[in-house]
Amino acid sequence: MNLTKALADENRVRMLMALRDGELCVCQITELFGYAPSTVSKHLSILFQARLVESRKDGRWIYYQLPDKKAPAMVRQALAWVEKSIAGSSQISADNQHLKRILKLDPAELCKRQCK
Repeated sequence: MNLTKALADENRVRMLMALRDGELCVCQITELFGYAPSTVSKHLSILFQARLVESRKDGRWIYYQLPDKKAPAMVRQALAWVEKSIAGSSQISADNQHLKRILKLDPAELCKRQCK
C-alpha cells in the first residue's frame, strides 16, 4: 500500500474529495477534471492500489467510492487527514460546485460524449 505516492498528486487528492459524498462513475470524474479518460483511470488505479478507493462494476460502468469503515486504520486516518487539511480550499469548493452540475447529467450521455 503506497499512501504517500497516492497522496502526492493534487489531482488524486481532489478526486478523493470529490468522492466524499458518495460514489461516482468514471465518466463523472472524467467530466469533473476534464482530463483524458486514460489519465483519470491511471489516477484512480493508483488510489485503488493504495486502498484509498473501492470500485464496483455495473455493466459498462465502473463506479468508485471511498472505502467503508472496514478499511485499514492507516487508510481511514489518511482520508481524515486529507479532508481536514484541504476541505475548505477554494479549489475543492469549485470542484464541488462543478460536481453538482455534473450529477444532474445522465452518465450514459457523458460516456458517449467522452468516447467520441
